[in-house]
Amino acid sequence: MSKSLLPLIALVSALAACQYQPSEPARSASAKTPPALVQGVCGDCHAVETPFLSPNPEAPSFSAIANREGLSEETLASWLVDAHNYPELMEFELTQEEAQKVATYMLTLRDEDYEPDP
Repeated sequence: MSKSLLPLIALVSALAACQYQPSEPARSASAKTPPALVQGVCGDCHAVETPFLSPNPEAPSFSAIANREGLSEETLASWLVDAHNYPELMEFELTQEEAQKVATYMLTLRDEDYEPDP
C-alpha cells in the first residue's frame, strides 16, 4: 500500500467513526413497539400493540383510546397522573414522567383510518 494513501484511509476511518448513531432505533409507523414501562404496567389488561387484542375484554386497547376524539398527549398524561376514577384493577400510581411516556407512546397509535370495533 502506498504511503500517500495512509492519510486518506485515516481520514475516512475517522469520519466513519463520527457518524450519527441515534440513541434508540428508529421505528417505522407499522412497527410501533411499546416501551417496557407500557408493557409492564398496562399490558396485563390493555392491548398495547398490534393486533390490539386486550387480555382483559373490558379494557380498551391502546389504539381505541388513542383514537378517541379530543384526546391530547397533555390530557392523557394528566389523567394518568391525577385520575381518581380508575377501575379497581388499575390501582397504581405513575410519576409525571412515566405518564408522559405512556401518553407519548399511545398517541403514536393514532390512525386516520381507525374504525372502532362494533
